[in-house]
Amino acid sequence: MKLLVVGSGGREHTIIKKLKENPAVETIYALPGNGGIAADAVCVPEIGAKDIPAIVEFAQAHAVDFAVVAPDDPLALGCVDRLHEVGIPCFGPDAKAARIEASKVFSKNLMKKYGIPTAAYEVFNDPAKAMAYLETADFPIVIKADGLALGKGVLIPQNLEEGKAAVKSIMEDKAFGDSGNEIVIEEFLTGPEVSVLAFTDGTAIRPMVSSMDHKRAGDGDTGLNTGGMGTVAPNPYYTAEIAQECMDTIFLPTLAAMRAEGCPFKGCLYFGLMLTPKGPKVIEYNCRFGDPETQVVLPLLKTDLLTVMQAVENETLADLEVEWSDGAAACVILASGGYPGSYEKGKIMTFPESTAANVTIIHAGSKISGDNLVTNGGRVLGITATAPTLKEALADAYAAAATVDFEGKYMRSDIGQRALRAMEEV
Repeated sequence: MKLLVVGSGGREHTIIKKLKENPAVETIYALPGNGGIAADAVCVPEIGAKDIPAIVEFAQAHAVDFAVVAPDDPLALGCVDRLHEVGIPCFGPDAKAARIEASKVFSKNLMKKYGIPTAAYEVFNDPAKAMAYLETADFPIVIKADGLALGKGVLIPQNLEEGKAAVKSIMEDKAFGDSGNEIVIEEFLTGPEVSVLAFTDGTAIRPMVSSMDHKRAGDGDTGLNTGGMGTVAPNPYYTAEIAQECMDTIFLPTLAAMRAEGCPFKGCLYFGLMLTPKGPKVIEYNCRFGDPETQVVLPLLKTDLLTVMQAVENETLADLEVEWSDGAAACVILASGGYPGSYEKGKIMTFPESTAANVTIIHAGSKISGDNLVTNGGRVLGITATAPTLKEALADAYAAAATVDFEGKYMRSDIGQRALRAMEEV
């Protein structure tokens, strides 16, 4: 089989490595891919992830049997719709279903209409009215740009002054472009956060192993928000009882709501959850695999990934048992110095001659320059380890991370520590 994966980050590299395990897979094309992905797939760097006509043309010309559209932008732009139009099966939601992430207003209104637990909120398209509302609000508060903003369109002002500055930045200064034409202002929830990715064919759902992300740049959850500095799985706060409650009050009702709205969701639906004192609530939906959550979740998948994806596309997921390893996984992100602010690219990377069998080096921001792999992004690599226990997985991931080097390499030293403490409390 010939496969095509759209995207260029750590999520896509993880997906490609997992798809390669199927013996029927002959070739995987990555559009555009990256320097590290080139070791596992045929990269096509001249075709960007948002160039839908070129992606479709390439898929037809190369007789692709199955496509995986991984990032949010091409999903929202209708890449799956266009591929389906030319008869190419693929994994991912169509554009109408992708609105569950592409529009915060759509998703919040969906939850309100169908009684899915989430934070109380108001929607504004007039900055003056938004600022007037803040005069009566409790702080801290959450302000979200409506559209896609590379995971950066969420601000948490601590007081009225910061709140008004946030509204001005998003709605008037257009910090996130047209994504900020409308905003959602919602209550600030407290409690442990949990990420749950789930395979779904629109009706049946198979949740993946839960995970915990570490968004802040610095140790102790300090510093600026990032795209994620590391992840662990499973998340110790996500007990079997909570999982059942989420299935009954969030997961199945969300799928039913999307069907009722005429846009059934097929693909990977990401539930960003807050375990509040009043029960689990939805912080956000994503219409695709989370990054870097994917880097700890998919290594624990025992069932063949392509088989699962085909069951989603064919709407036969109810007939498939999806199995997971009992162990744990940890991922430590190696970032460029200065990230998530300004940073330099083009730093030569050095790697060990070999790594342990339970360790995988995932490339998120790398490219080939001459005979070298060099840095080409803020988050450069994900070092993932699997092991029987989280403590062992973390030790192995950090040991492997120490063997990789590039100028300015930065990583948090406390990934997974909160999870270990939570396990001791249980």
